[in-house]
Amino acid sequence: MPLLLEIVTPDSKVYSESVDEVGLPTSEGRIDVLPHHIPLLAKLVAGEVKVIRRDKEDEWLAVGSGFVEVYGDKVSILTDQALNVEEIDDAETEEAVRRAQEALEEGKKSNLEAAEIDRLEAQTRFALAQQIARGKRR
Repeated sequence: MPLLLEIVTPDSKVYSESVDEVGLPTSEGRIDVLPHHIPLLAKLVAGEVKVIRRDKEDEWLAVGSGFVEVYGDKVSILTDQALNVEEIDDAETEEAVRRAQEALEEGKKSNLEAAEIDRLEAQTRFALAQQIARGKRR
């Protein structure tokens, strides 16, 4: 029996597919979810999500921070950002990482509030997650 994986951002539902396994980054470490997993609610950290389907090639998605809920055979990811790495190119990813790192460095040098620094760090982690997931896709 497959899992239903849904990924939702503030803008839209970006992914809704039946899958056999999902690997994802949480604040407690990386977890893999298979059918009949115990119920779980965890904090999601920016990183790459690996989607495994027996009948297709593995798929990699980059996600920002948020939450993941596993209940029954459904995995729900609520995140601020999500991208399928097939939809981005290497040059665009490298530019996003460079811009995010520069903004973070400038932010640390100035008198920005802690919340703004946290936002810039999350943006940098998401850009790096895109780059890592894209590299794994090759």
